Amino acid sequence: MAHSTVGVIFSNIHDENIPELSRHRTMASVPFGGRYRLIDFALSNMVNSGITTVGIVTKNNYQSLIDHLGSGKEWDLARKDGGIILLPPYSDDTDKPYTTRLEALMGITGFLTHRSEDYVVISDCDGIAHMDLSDIVRYHEENHADITMVYHEETEPCESSYFITLQPDETGRITGLKINPTNLKRGKKYNLYVNVMVMSREFLINTIQSAVTRGFSSFGRDILTKNVDTLKIYGYAFRGYYAGVNSMEDYYAHSMELLRRDVRDELFGNRDIYTKVRDSAPSKYLDGAYVRNSLISDGCVIEGTVENCILFRGVKVGKGSVVKNSIIMQDSVIGDSVNLDCVITDKNVVVRDRRTLAGCAELPYFISKGRML
Repeated sequence: MAHSTVGVIFSNIHDENIPELSRHRTMASVPFGGRYRLIDFALSNMVNSGITTVGIVTKNNYQSLIDHLGSGKEWDLARKDGGIILLPPYSDDTDKPYTTRLEALMGITGFLTHRSEDYVVISDCDGIAHMDLSDIVRYHEENHADITMVYHEETEPCESSYFITLQPDETGRITGLKINPTNLKRGKKYNLYVNVMVMSREFLINTIQSAVTRGFSSFGRDILTKNVDTLKIYGYAFRGYYAGVNSMEDYYAHSMELLRRDVRDELFGNRDIYTKVRDSAPSKYLDGAYVRNSLISDGCVIEGTVENCILFRGVKVGKGSVVKNSIIMQDSVIGDSVNLDCVITDKNVVVRDRRTLAGCAELPYFISKGRML
């Protein structure tokens, strides 16, 4: 990057979007795509863009996130200076966890103050994209912007409980900003803020301090919407593939999109998406196995039929079983003569012999972690 940049990733902000999968983990550590966690995309985007210091803002249920990140060596972030820095949910002034994004930023003011980088890239973990952040920082600098917000053109109404739409003028400056608009219609284009933002570090610190003195609590309502006419807020249009995980239906749909070659090429073609590496044995396909149009991770053992599925590490599919249009997470066991269609299992699930379970694309059948059916 032309100027040094520090990254900040929020790990818990959107937990309420998919409570089924975030009940025992953060949004950041939700499994995706057979071997990844959602944070891998935001973190890899930063690493690939030259950001070598990333603060991870935590809140609760973050043990699995700590286990996944480790020392940060998989992302080349095991460093004496910088690297991955886990930021607690408490500030020096309170012993209560944050409840809003602005409160979280207030809690990490010390981290920001002790850094020396010019810019800050803030990202959430609810978006799956391959994004060159250095281009966005360059765009921010060229426009002498106070804030640059990344958006993606959408035609489907957003299902998130909290989202922002942007209206840029011909120069890219944001002239209109709405929170949770209710007039979105299917097929009608709108610009959805994808929860990636760039600011100068000094500007962010000053903004946080000003918000504290004024008693503000919401970054979106108290800072963005009230100052859209006075601050130089610019929008950066991201043209690539973007998948927002706003519901279980979204999670299932975007997972199934990975079975399309064009989507895989877009996400994994030009730059790597890094994740924690496990030393697993290759998958085994025994007599009677039939696999079609599926992503199969290491360590799986398959004796049955698997079609249009994503199987995470260590999954076993028994003899005579038929698993279609499903997402089976790590170390789950599918018994013999089982029929599954549109099913999502969390980790360590056991489906006993001769069970039949089915959902649909709009409402996949979900089995929580560790259950036996």
